[in-house]
Amino acid sequence: MLHRTRGIVLSYIKYRETSIIVRVFTEAFGMQSYIVNSVRSAKSKGKMALYQPLGLLDLVVYHKNGKDLQRISEARFAYGYSSIPFNPVKTGIGIFLTEMLSKTLREESENEGLYDFVHQAMVIFDHLETNISNFHLQFLMKCSGYLGFEPQSAEGFIEELGEHGVHFSTLEAERAIISDLMNKPLGDEIALSSQLRRDVLSHIIKFYQIHVSGLNEIKSLEVLKEVLS
Repeated sequence: MLHRTRGIVLSYIKYRETSIIVRVFTEAFGMQSYIVNSVRSAKSKGKMALYQPLGLLDLVVYHKNGKDLQRISEARFAYGYSSIPFNPVKTGIGIFLTEMLSKTLREESENEGLYDFVHQAMVIFDHLETNISNFHLQFLMKCSGYLGFEPQSAEGFIEELGEHGVHFSTLEAERAIISDLMNKPLGDEIALSSQLRRDVLSHIIKFYQIHVSGLNEIKSLEVLKEVLS
């Protein structure tokens, strides 16, 4: 049966000579894997552009419960990025967020609130002209609520990490930053030194690792550090 749904591309792998298998976080079905035939052929006319990570798509898909690989009937951009692919800092942050989402979004079930948050956050990020460097911190703190483990307060965040052996060298400063990340709208200015930004990110990742099983090494961290240095 055919269904319409929005989707956010997370990754793809090559399959056979001209096809791919693409992982998509969909509004209707959660995380799904789709086989897309002949998209890498000479006659595909640039269709691979649809399946780049973080692509926001409108899809018509075949869906059968319990099936590992579904199929896409139609795909088009729901929103075309104007800055993320062309701004090195945004690209680096996007690579990092893609990896975090890929390792965190595993449920094959509908989560419309989470989908709406991620979709709208990417549109906001694409439009941002200032206050770019802290976007990933804001995104992760706010996303934790949709994933079911948002701390009730900055104090709760600090206390939980302390229970897992995390040491805070600038406790009061970090408490204020976490509160701002949780409460200020995406894209609002938050004053952070480079060192404090790295420390806060390390602690947010640790917070995610406490709540998401199997979230180990984040390979894109080096890319992120490079673009934010």
